[in-house]
Amino acid sequence: MKRTLALILAAVIVAAFASFLCAAKDPVVYVTIANGELVLAREAVTLTDADNDGALTVNDALYLAHEAKYEGGAAAGYASSTGDYGLSLTKLWGVENGGSYGYFVNDNSAMSLADPLSDGDEIVAFIYTAADWSDAYSFFDVKSGKSGAELTFYVCSYDENWALVKTPTAGAEITIDGVKTGVKTDANGKAKVELEETGEHIISAVLEGAVIVPPVCTLKKSATPATGDSGMIVLAVIGAMALAGFAAAKKAK
Repeated sequence: MKRTLALILAAVIVAAFASFLCAAKDPVVYVTIANGELVLAREAVTLTDADNDGALTVNDALYLAHEAKYEGGAAAGYASSTGDYGLSLTKLWGVENGGSYGYFVNDNSAMSLADPLSDGDEIVAFIYTAADWSDAYSFFDVKSGKSGAELTFYVCSYDENWALVKTPTAGAEITIDGVKTGVKTDANGKAKVELEETGEHIISAVLEGAVIVPPVCTLKKSATPATGDSGMIVLAVIGAMALAGFAAAKKAK
């Protein structure tokens, strides 16, 4: 009887711990902002309903990113208002230019700042730098990784029906933390990047003869083999708890 109770207790503890880990949490999204160059790169933002509209949206993500990272907070660097085309940007990273802004979610053009977001979404907002708004949105197919990655570089355009066209593009030079590497994308838009220095680094690209919204990927090289993987920690904790339960059961024989 004691052994049975101990086993039940162990199972209950493991189940409760697993439920705790799976409990609902606020979604986290990644915000990038560019003004000709990257001024914020994949900033992790825990979404809350900052504008109290009852939804978690692009507006919330951009507001919270400015609140966390712009000097003076969102009050100084960010503003939005509702007009004929819905909720729109009126100030981004301290720049007020009459509406010359763009924003993409998961490398697709967003309809408005009121577009809803989900956990893991990537938001890129940018200030047009070309007088005719011809800045081309560009992106990498890989957003993050460890010490190396093979990236495909895309440049976006629009067809005659204003559908977004994503084209793998050759000749873009990869940069690491803003420094050109001499590595260029091949005919299929691909390039391999390997970090030499430890730490987290921002990977981007420049394309000669074109005005692009810079792509972004973050890579991180550890000084020692990774030991902090959260999944392994969870498994280790659950395993230890289960073993403790079985040990208790054995003593109860």
